[in-house]
Amino acid sequence: MLESYLRDRLRQRDILIMTHIVIGYPSFEESFRIVESMVNAGVDLMELQIPFSEPIADGPVILHANQKALSGGASVQKCFEFAQKVTRTFDIPFLFMSYYNILFKYGVDRFSKKMVEAGLQGAIVPDLPHEEGEDYLRAMSLHNLAPIFIFSPTTSDKRMKTIASFARGFIYCVARKGVTGIDTDFSDQLEGYLGRCRAATDLPLALGFGVKDRADVDFIKGKADIAVIGTQTIRLMENEGINAFYKLLARKGRGHDQAYSRANCYRDTAGFFVRFCR
Repeated sequence: MLESYLRDRLRQRDILIMTHIVIGYPSFEESFRIVESMVNAGVDLMELQIPFSEPIADGPVILHANQKALSGGASVQKCFEFAQKVTRTFDIPFLFMSYYNILFKYGVDRFSKKMVEAGLQGAIVPDLPHEEGEDYLRAMSLHNLAPIFIFSPTTSDKRMKTIASFARGFIYCVARKGVTGIDTDFSDQLEGYLGRCRAATDLPLALGFGVKDRADVDFIKGKADIAVIGTQTIRLMENEGINAFYKLLARKGRGHDQAYSRANCYRDTAGFFVRFCR
């Protein structure tokens, strides 16, 4: 289901945009407003991160958001309720992003069934390799959900092909070693890495970790299918507030299929989201 949506979307656009929020940060109400502004801006799909006390793949910006959400009362149950609300309101795919401790404690089968009930289409669990994910993979397959797996620059070609055989929906390619939110060198070396990723799988490729402006997205076009923008959107919200966030992400056009057209991009004086428009 998710892969079909992405392929249909890619017939219309030369690159897709996936954004990321931490559910409950700064609050559940504001999280909903952020999702609304992103959908209205024309993003194609979105990660909803369940807050966790030790998000080992995340840098200081997203770590801080996790901590604040937890201190504000975020729970797994509230995150499922939030997910159900946004999937019933907005017509794009939503994925959970979480760490395996949460799924394990909740119960993997129960968690997967609850994802279906909430209208989610897949999950990214960065600390669960396929070798240790038999229960998870079985539950995801049973409920027709997409398990999103990860390539990194240090993944061998052989292992990429093995990982891809367990993945559904798309492959998340991290742009470099390390955690989220650190600058990435968008260079020929990254292009070579994405070429290896492309050779390992027929699934669409998403590139994340360090995508922050239009130049980065332009570099990715033709090399990957989805640009993942996570830490940068949280920085904007923190530095300029929800209202500025609405303005900065606003894009308008004569129709939804034109949302990425340069001619139809909203040109705010701050000029941020213009950098993501085609």
